[in-house]
Amino acid sequence: MSTHAPSPGTGPGPVPATGAAAALRHPSLGEALRVWARVAALSFGGPAGQIAVMHRIVVEEKRWIGETRFLHALNYCMLLPGPEAQQLAVYIGWLMHRTAGGLIAGTLFVLPGLLSIMALSWIYALYGRVPVVEGLFFGLKAAVLAVVLEAVVRVGRRALRNGTMLALAALAFIGLFLFDAPFPGIIAAAGLIGWIGGRRGLPAFRTGGGHAGFARQLADSESLLGEETPDHARPSLGWSLKVSAVCLVLWLAPIALLLAVFGPADVYSRVALFFSKMAVVTFGGAYAVLAYVAQQAVETYGWLRPGEMMDGLGMAETTPGPLIMVVQFVGFMAGFREPGSLPPLLAGTLAGLLTTWVTFVPCFLWIFLGAPFVEALRGNRALGGALSAITAAVVGVILNLAVWFGLHVLFHDRQTVALGWLRVDLPVLSSVDPAALLLTAAALLAVFRFRLGILVTLAGCSAAGLLLRLIG
Repeated sequence: MSTHAPSPGTGPGPVPATGAAAALRHPSLGEALRVWARVAALSFGGPAGQIAVMHRIVVEEKRWIGETRFLHALNYCMLLPGPEAQQLAVYIGWLMHRTAGGLIAGTLFVLPGLLSIMALSWIYALYGRVPVVEGLFFGLKAAVLAVVLEAVVRVGRRALRNGTMLALAALAFIGLFLFDAPFPGIIAAAGLIGWIGGRRGLPAFRTGGGHAGFARQLADSESLLGEETPDHARPSLGWSLKVSAVCLVLWLAPIALLLAVFGPADVYSRVALFFSKMAVVTFGGAYAVLAYVAQQAVETYGWLRPGEMMDGLGMAETTPGPLIMVVQFVGFMAGFREPGSLPPLLAGTLAGLLTTWVTFVPCFLWIFLGAPFVEALRGNRALGGALSAITAAVVGVILNLAVWFGLHVLFHDRQTVALGWLRVDLPVLSSVDPAALLLTAAALLAVFRFRLGILVTLAGCSAAGLLLRLIG
């Protein structure tokens, strides 16, 4: 007999079953609220750590869903733009308790990070030039550079399994670093190449890595656990139209109102438009899009100074919640520096909250609308090829992020060098910062040689940076 998660109010628990699914249970909404708050409070360590915490609590401890259903839900989220760990929480909450469960799980997952980043943004804006604070963030920058480089290696090992995928990663890096190609264009081009390759059945796109191949491996094994899809998780045209309308209004209506009242040149309008665009193209996780966000925030809009993006990333690395919460810091600084008639801290707070709103509301839309339909596409060869190619291109994007951060962490000065019709920013070697170089080397040893965790590395580098600052 098979088991499935019942709709709320239909009974105290799942239908009795035998085998691996026998111990599964259906929680009350109150219990779910407490558990999701616990998951949120423990969601440190980036997506991998957050997903591991969720798996330990939801699958192993609480037995809400089975192993295969958890992995299946994770693969849904890997197909979508946005933070996969937060979307996974939305999906499981929705699976357990429909829309209310998804809203509770997704909101609680974001809330600790929202409050932490906001508090740190206030401190940074008020006291960022105090020696103690400067020392802490000086150390954080070196550690974050090591963490980003580790992400290049980690994602590369998984994604670059053949020459074609390696070439896509290289082209993505060259396009961004040398030609200043737009990040959305890089992702779209890689996806199109992969779609064509996958549809034609080319071997490179079947074995190139990515999440689609893993989803296909699960396709035949899901039924073995006896977990059926609940009725509310099946495609429904009426539900799709309703949830799309509500989510789109919640997402786009504030943007339209800002444009109508303040015009496109206002800082709030620009923040809303820019981060709404980011919400649509953040395939591959936060690292893949942060280089683009950093460059735009520094060079195009002037919201941040170069080193400040590293400070914000350090905040996001050391607080619970999705790493993409760093964009709230960017939005805060945008409002703080262009406050208009408002007090700077109030303007920054409003801009930071607006950034968080337009970044995460689409995540609920992708899950509520897309999850039932993505399941039907999980074995599609063309989609699998597109995802493999995008994952490969993301390696090049993250490498570009690492290079961009490295230029600003390790060197005080940079110069623009003309190579024919190309113009490339290169470091002035004589301007290297010995202390930053030493801390970065120590962070690289901690991450790659001694396999220390992110929090340990960040804490150690922050303490070292503080010590260096205090002794001059």
